[in-house]
Amino acid sequence: MIFPGLVEMHVHTAPDVRARSLDDLELAREAARIGAKAVVIKSHHMLTADRAIVARSVAGNAAIYGGVTLNPSVGGLNPAVVDVALRLGGKIVWLPTLFAVQHRRMEGKTGGIVVVEDGRVVPAAREIFSQIAAAGAILATGHQSPAEIRIIAAEATALGVRKILINHPEHKVVGMTLGDQKELRREFSAVFFERCFSQPSPAGYVSNIEVNARAIAEVGVESTVIATDAGQIENPPWAECWSRYLDGLSACGIREADIKKMAGEIPARLLAAD
Repeated sequence: MIFPGLVEMHVHTAPDVRARSLDDLELAREAARIGAKAVVIKSHHMLTADRAIVARSVAGNAAIYGGVTLNPSVGGLNPAVVDVALRLGGKIVWLPTLFAVQHRRMEGKTGGIVVVEDGRVVPAAREIFSQIAAAGAILATGHQSPAEIRIIAAEATALGVRKILINHPEHKVVGMTLGDQKELRREFSAVFFERCFSQPSPAGYVSNIEVNARAIAEVGVESTVIATDAGQIENPPWAECWSRYLDGLSACGIREADIKKMAGEIPARLLAAD
């Protein structure tokens, strides 16, 4: 069910420190081939706002965007790199992912980049939230815990952020219950949930489709963004991930009009992709 106007908010490409199934230019050409409206390139380790500018040269009518993830390779909670990303047209600033305290805790490790300490957002994160608000960009929560996400959403909203994307709440490293999600959305209308195609497991990548279909039914269409989080060589090719995902949601009883809203209209509005 790939449709013209599809919007991808989360895909990993090469160059990267791990193998990816396609590079920036290949992704841009694929986006043009399938008639995508917009695609966001994500990296755990480097700026992608600049790479997106280059990728646009082969993307036809598809808009290619990037941003920055605040992991150690860019200085962690670094307002200077956020400034650069936003000035380059970056659309999303992701809070720490692989190096988040929550992610490391789930891996049985200690340490990590602290965003919330003693129940409060740390000063560097507050400065970054103000930058995001001023730019009208998207704050993505990365791999924070449910408790941290609620504190982040409250502080970001107070500082003027109007677009908060909860990355793959179904992922085991985030682990938000449907109750958590419904409560968060009731309290903060700026919150949206990014529901991704699959996630890693000891046996390889496993589908999130049925889990996400239940979440959409309970939490709602209007707060949902569908994305793939694809690009791993263990997953199918990017366009095939989309095809399997959208067909799977349809098979679970999600209406085509709602699928197009969650995979097109809503993310396009968040990206201001026109």
